[in-house]
Amino acid sequence: MFVAAIGITAAFIFGCADFLGGLAARRSHVVLVTGVAAVTGLVILLLSWPLTGGALSWEAAAWGAASGFSGALAIALLYACLAVGPMSILSLLTAIISAVVPMTVGLVRGESLQSPGYLGLGLALVAVVLVGFVPERGAVRPSGRGLAMAVGSGAMIGLFLVLIEQAPHDSGMIPLLFNRGVNAVLMLATLVGLRLTGRLGRPLPVGGVRIAMAGGVVDALANAMLLVGVRIGDLAVMGVLTALYPAGTIVLAAGVLKERIAPVQWGGLGIALGATVLLSLG
Repeated sequence: MFVAAIGITAAFIFGCADFLGGLAARRSHVVLVTGVAAVTGLVILLLSWPLTGGALSWEAAAWGAASGFSGALAIALLYACLAVGPMSILSLLTAIISAVVPMTVGLVRGESLQSPGYLGLGLALVAVVLVGFVPERGAVRPSGRGLAMAVGSGAMIGLFLVLIEQAPHDSGMIPLLFNRGVNAVLMLATLVGLRLTGRLGRPLPVGGVRIAMAGGVVDALANAMLLVGVRIGDLAVMGVLTALYPAGTIVLAAGVLKERIAPVQWGGLGIALGATVLLSLG
């Protein structure tokens, strides 16, 4: 039950971070928003390092850095597709893909569940589909460009989960430090390239900077919870639980942006809650 609580809480926090990142990306270039969020997250993790500790090793650094490459691409694509919108649909599509990747890897390498756990996995995926693909008239529809970016983002999020889970369990938050470090360097290098070629576009306004920084703080917290979850639980379970992150995005998109949430989507969120209970028993 504790692992399930960590997973569902991390998922909601991830959803909040994604909403903030997508909102900021509507005000400026997605790479600039991603860079601000990455640097902010790195600062937060560095400040928390004395409290979290962890054994520094080449293995921890390598897995953290590798996850940083996939994470950078995942977040850039995610913020870009959320900026295109609709947030409530595209965030769920990324969730489907991000759940399948670690779940498949975990089960292939021998992780097993009890019957309630397998039922919970199935229901969680059903919930993702119900919330994300609404056949009702008047529901918002994504573009082909948005769909392509969402699929790519989901695949990279799933790969991030697989890579970060490989880090030594005694390394504390050190893998996330290297993850955010690589992420920040990649984004800053890309920003320099865009600036030199004149393709950066308008600067991020003060309000956008604050939103991006808030997203970086929230995302760092969610990643810390995810790392704890994959260390004390199964990769397959955490992969599906964290794939419920669009719930946070959907709720905020409905409240702030007034995106319509259809009854079937609310039903999907209810099924997701039931799936969480089953996963905690499996």
